[in-house]
Amino acid sequence: MEKDCIFCKIVNGEIPTTFLYKNDDLVIFRDINPHAPVHILIVPTRHIRSVNDLTGEDAKIVSDMIMAGKMMAEKEGISKSGYKLLYNVEKGGGQVIFHLHMHLIGGWKK
Repeated sequence: MEKDCIFCKIVNGEIPTTFLYKNDDLVIFRDINPHAPVHILIVPTRHIRSVNDLTGEDAKIVSDMIMAGKMMAEKEGISKSGYKLLYNVEKGGGQVIFHLHMHLIGGWKK
């Protein structure tokens, strides 16, 4: 855990949120500043700073995040209409919170 990381604090219950899903490796919750009707964050429980900090040993967590995104899209009823799975990488790529996370974004009307 990183001392000042907001996602580490959420994972550890220091900042309250409603988890849509939780296991030993991942937590899933709604973005507090949504950019779409459905905007969900999929966050590893272990602090990994960015995609750039991933190692070969992290392949399973990345796979688990993608599969969790697929599962949540189905639960949210947007799997057929379409959705985005998005990683922002570093400040220039739009990363604001430096704890690896993936956005599930969708639910727009045609």
